[in-house]
Amino acid sequence: MVHSMTAFARVERAVALGTLSWELRSVNHRYLEPHLRLPEAFRDLEGAVREALRQGISRGKVECTLRFNEESTGKPLQVDRERAAQLVAAAETVASLIKQPAALNPLEVLAWPGVLVADAADPQALNLEATSLFAEALNELKAGRDREGMELAKLINDRLDAMTTEVAMLRTMVPHMLATQRQKILDRFADMQAELDPQRLEQELVLLAQKSDVAEELDRLSTHVTEVRRVLKAGGAAGRRLDFLMQELNREANTLGSKAFDPRSTQAAVNLKVLIEQMREQVQNIE
Repeated sequence: MVHSMTAFARVERAVALGTLSWELRSVNHRYLEPHLRLPEAFRDLEGAVREALRQGISRGKVECTLRFNEESTGKPLQVDRERAAQLVAAAETVASLIKQPAALNPLEVLAWPGVLVADAADPQALNLEATSLFAEALNELKAGRDREGMELAKLINDRLDAMTTEVAMLRTMVPHMLATQRQKILDRFADMQAELDPQRLEQELVLLAQKSDVAEELDRLSTHVTEVRRVLKAGGAAGRRLDFLMQELNREANTLGSKAFDPRSTQAAVNLKVLIEQMREQVQNIE
């Protein structure tokens, strides 16, 4: 099946020291573009998270946010005295450059990252839990992309069915439209009461038929429709291939419109272009 690039996943897990949660959001993009938001204590996970994304997803802008709500009830606060001393020394250095510096607020020092430290935290165990939870979140995200991909494929197939019907109708109408055009030319000459040169008239009618011959365009449209169906059925990372096929379909519809010589063929070309544009919009979201 084909996969959408748009999905959302959120998973949460209670651990010994609090609660871990991952939020993953993905939208369409030409390439795989991860954006990670990790707490300072989990920065070591960045490489593993990026590699997991690379292995599981080929395209899309993916925002990954990890949150850790630490359970602090009943725990004594612990201060990293060395880090606090470094922070105070740095603040005093800056204060010496100012004429009337404000007094240093101890609460501001405590609010600085790394000054207050967790009690008996096991970073390795937390990283393992976060990595395991990320795998769950990624599977949920991929499942969401799969579900939406199925819906996109259905929408595209519906438009392909409509295109097939439109092409078939146009094939049957072309001989009638040529006959109508031929009769209009004959009637015009009759109204003008002009002497007809049968050979010259036949040449003009043959030229009209050649200029109005859309069999090749209709054949190509049918071929491209068949190929789009095949790509959808094959699945995988099909977005770029489908986008190329939409361009080819649009090219043939444009040529069809330029050869139109009857309001019915003009309307058919417009209908085909509308259907192709609807499919193109959906294809932009396919991985």
